[in-house]
Formats: sequence, C-alpha cells, structure tokens
Amino acid sequence: MTFGGNGEMWSKIGQVQQSEAEQLIGQAIDAGINFIDTADAYSGGVSEQITGQALKNLKIPREKVVVATKVFSEMGSGPNDRGASRGHIMDGVKASLKRLQLDHIDLYQIHGFDAATPIEETVRALDQLVRQGHVRYVGVSNWAAWQIMKALGIAERLGLSRFESLQAYYTVAGRDLERELIPMLRSEGVGLMVWSPLAGGLLSGKYGREHQAEQGSRRLAFDFPPVNKERAWECVDVMRPMAQKRGVSVAQIALAWLLHQPQVTSVIVGAKRPEQLADNIAATRVILSAEELEKINSAGQLPPEYPGWMLARQGEYRRKQIAESIASREI
Repeated sequence: MTFGGNGEMWSKIGQVQQSEAEQLIGQAIDAGINFIDTADAYSGGVSEQITGQALKNLKIPREKVVVATKVFSEMGSGPNDRGASRGHIMDGVKASLKRLQLDHIDLYQIHGFDAATPIEETVRALDQLVRQGHVRYVGVSNWAAWQIMKALGIAERLGLSRFESLQAYYTVAGRDLERELIPMLRSEGVGLMVWSPLAGGLLSGKYGREHQAEQGSRRLAFDFPPVNKERAWECVDVMRPMAQKRGVSVAQIALAWLLHQPQVTSVIVGAKRPEQLADNIAATRVILSAEELEKINSAGQLPPEYPGWMLARQGEYRRKQIAESIASREI
C-alpha cells in the first residue's frame, strides 16, 4: 500500500517508487518472505505496476513468490467500475494481471462487502476465474462473520471455490474480530492475514501519552485505522519495558504478540524504509513468555458485550465437563 503515492490519500500513506520498492522486495525475499499483497485500488493501480515490474527486474522466479491482490474499489467513473459484481471482477482481474505482468494471481481477494451485489454472484464469478486458471485461490477482506459464513455455505452447496482466507485489521489495541470473526475462522478452517498490525504506526513505540503524532508524521496526516487511544497507550506502556529488556523496538513486541496468536496465518507489514523492514522482520525472533502474553492481553482486553458474556456464563458447565474428561484421559 506504500508503493506509488498517487493521489491525495495514498501520498499520505507512502510514496515508495520503483527503485525503492525493488530494494524492499529484494530485502524481503532474501529474509525468507515469499508473500506480497497489493490491490488494484492502491494508488489507482500504480502499486500493482511497481510490484510487477520489481518482480521482473529482480528476476524472481514466479514459483518462488505468492502474489495476492484485490478487487472491489472504485477504478473509474462508470457504474460497473466498482463493487463485487461479475462484471467488475472479470474486468478487474484482467487489468490486475496486465499491471502485474503475470499470467495468474495466487490469491485474489474481494476488498470489501458490496451491498448491491448478491453474494452468490460474487462467489460464482470467483469460481469461474479459478476454473479459467487466472486465479489459484480466492479470499476476502473486511467482511463480517455472517457474510463470510453465507459465502462459505453457498460455495459448499454449489461445489464452488470457497474463500480460503480473510484479510482483516487486528492489533493488540484493536481486537474486535475476536468477538465473531476468529471463532468463525477457527471453526471453518479459514486463514487470517493481518493488515495494519501496528495500527498505522500508533503501536510502533514512537507515540504514547507523552509523545503524540508530530508534524509530518503519517499518523497525523492520515489518522487510520480508528483506534481507542487510551487502550493503545495502555498496551504501549506494558510493551515498552518488554522491548527495553530485550533491546528491541516496541513494534517488534506488538508484531510478536500477533505471531503468537494461533489463528494468525501471516502478518502484513507495509514498510517504507529498509531499516523499518529489517526491524519488522526481526519480530519473528521475539518469543514472549506466557506471563508477558497475559500482561499484553489484559492491557488490550475488549470490554464484555452481549452475547459474549452470556455465552461464557451459560457455557461454563460444558467447558468444565470437557476439561474434566480430558484430564481423566490423560491420567
């Protein structure tokens, strides 16, 4: 998302150009990263162009990298230049393949929920792309649990390609998906890729109660995603001593917390500088103790909401019964 910088909003997020992008992608590949995620909407397609050209210039073998992109956002002024309709999906994949200079996309994701298009139409269109070989797997981003479940049910009933992954916002200070989405993903065997794992830089350690966003910072220019600031500062206060003890950044602790979550398949980082990428990658070597995880969990804990608190109360008997049954078998 940091590649390109075309347009008012995207210029605030990042203005990484071709040579810089090639350096970052090369650095990532050398570190063992094999997954690159972009979208047609990022800088109006420029991000895809830069990504495709970088893969070509770096001579990275196609089978060595997993390329993901997305379709949904407005790409023109016409009535069919947006959404998850068959028409927009079919047009979108052709345009993305051309910009990426690829003959197939490994993971093609619906970027948002389209209230004007039946879910079945979207699922059928994606299945057609898989059958045609333009796309290997399909996924979704920023959908509610019930919407994904409906799509999964349609795919199973009709024998169509199903969503294999969800790309969603998740941080130590933004854990809303734990209410419905994570239990659903666990139940249905759908992977989770996390976007904005540092809450747009808010959890990088540069900010806190005494250190607000400075003039020229990305967070001041583009305050997204929305975050409960007080909860974020609580998390930073807990993570900072852990980082200092290890001699690492607060960002590494925040990323490591995500990597310790069993439902997380992968964490997407949007570094703009080589040193930033190196710091993010180093989070894979941070091991948090059970006590440290509990401290972080407590700082970012969601307030109870219905029906969650009722499910917990009424399910207590069964959970106790299951635990006792497991204990007796272990004995």
